[in-house]
Amino acid sequence: MNLRTSNNLVIALITISFSLLGLSFILGANPNAIGSIFSFYGLETQVPDHLMSMIAGFALCFVGITSLHSHLGFINRALPTVTALIIALTCLLTLFSANRWLASEGGFPVIGSGQGIIKYFAVIPLFLFVFYKDVLSDKAHVALNYASVALVLVWIGAMKFFAFEANAIVSLVESSPFMSWLYIVFSVQGASNAIGIFDILSVALLGVGLYIRNAKLILLAGLACCSVFIMTQTFLITAPNALSSVTVFERLGQFVIKDLWFIANLVIIYHLAVFNNTPKETAE
Repeated sequence: MNLRTSNNLVIALITISFSLLGLSFILGANPNAIGSIFSFYGLETQVPDHLMSMIAGFALCFVGITSLHSHLGFINRALPTVTALIIALTCLLTLFSANRWLASEGGFPVIGSGQGIIKYFAVIPLFLFVFYKDVLSDKAHVALNYASVALVLVWIGAMKFFAFEANAIVSLVESSPFMSWLYIVFSVQGASNAIGIFDILSVALLGVGLYIRNAKLILLAGLACCSVFIMTQTFLITAPNALSSVTVFERLGQFVIKDLWFIANLVIIYHLAVFNNTPKETAE
């Protein structure tokens, strides 16, 4: 996977994910989804919910479309990059809001609605790699992309050990032909624990592989991490009311579509940590 192929794949994932997210807000299937972000900045009484959704939707679509056009050389790379960073930072700052954490479970670091917000960390290293690769060293790019993957897998994986999270994923797991077997082997909490262990162990092994520079371990652990994010995409097909506007354009869709960013993070890690360090005669 050479640099051009890696860039093309990352741009494709960025374009698809941002465009789908944008459409989900524009279509207004869940106008309250953006409300907590606007309320954090004190705008909830000044901007109607439907207008909030439209603004967010067009901004996200703008990033997806301009990223592709910039990649093709039609517009300046700063346009999608700055817009994406503004969106990411605007969302990430809302982690300082108390409503992102579950007070009933002790608050920070037990995260509730913030599970979807922490995913915006993945956006920053993606745009730095695609449009400003030469600004940072390869090691810095690998570190940033790994940090994004590790953050979400360790944090959200840890949430699986809580009863509220175990119960929240029941409808998704039991309706999945790939995961329903977990409830045959384990209890509801046991299955959730197993998922959490897999998430954390996979990214931990990836970190070890990167540290000791073991290409085989990086590849295997990277594939394990990638399987987590691919699996979440299948929920759009297997979840109750699959492929309906409720599933694709409301909470579930808006949550799992962001996982495409982490697949892009892993593509970058593979390219820089494995492909770039493999002799040309064996890299093909």
